[in-house]
Amino acid sequence: MGEIQRPGALYQQVAAEIRSGITAGEYKPGAPLPSESQLIDRYQVSRPTVRKAIAALRAEGLIEVIHGKGSYVRAVPAPAVTIKRTITRSGKTFRTGHQAWYEVEAPTVYRTTTTATTGPLLGLPEGEALFAVDRLLSDPHTETRALHRVLIPFATAANEAEQLREAPDTEPEQIYAILTAAGHKLTWDETVTARMPLPDERATLQIPDATPIVHATRVTRGADQRPLILEELRAGADRTQLAYRITADSPRALRAV
Repeated sequence: MGEIQRPGALYQQVAAEIRSGITAGEYKPGAPLPSESQLIDRYQVSRPTVRKAIAALRAEGLIEVIHGKGSYVRAVPAPAVTIKRTITRSGKTFRTGHQAWYEVEAPTVYRTTTTATTGPLLGLPEGEALFAVDRLLSDPHTETRALHRVLIPFATAANEAEQLREAPDTEPEQIYAILTAAGHKLTWDETVTARMPLPDERATLQIPDATPIVHATRVTRGADQRPLILEELRAGADRTQLAYRITADSPRALRAV
């Protein structure tokens, strides 16, 4: 392949050519890319242009740069861990899909307030008081890490589950049992998004550069579908996948919307 003829900035053209080579299998996962000098000769461009192209592909997560060795096509492994997001109940006991994971360190408990993001999920205005509990979890078989957060409104702790005022770091499964004992028939809403991690998330989760995370947000609802607590689960998308069991609802009565 000689001098490139694509539209756009020159480094973007080079990046597009290399990207096409990766997609077509010319550059195999785990294999090194040609050296800077070889790419310069191949595409008839300057060294800064090649370096900008490599930086762009690295930001996309297609390649990784190993100091002193060069650039390599990133292997894309299948997710190592499947986290079952189903909640099961046996009598008064609840179980979740990551209950077998162990805590890397003691939970961090602190007070915070609702934000423009968490407030609407909890049906509260911004600035309402919350208990927050952060846990760093690890899968015992693969050492894959996940960050788990529980947000408990003061109103829930005061009116629905007084035990949580003294022990907000109660395990989520036990919180479900406490809320059920208080008379709530619980339901859950969950959404999943993908995004690039913040620097502290990437370091804590021990995931490579340019690797997204999956971010699951679960709202526990009680009587009248009122939000009671909010949970967040964050994990590297290269190491985890989320699994759900789906059943067909059979409403007792239909109503107009």
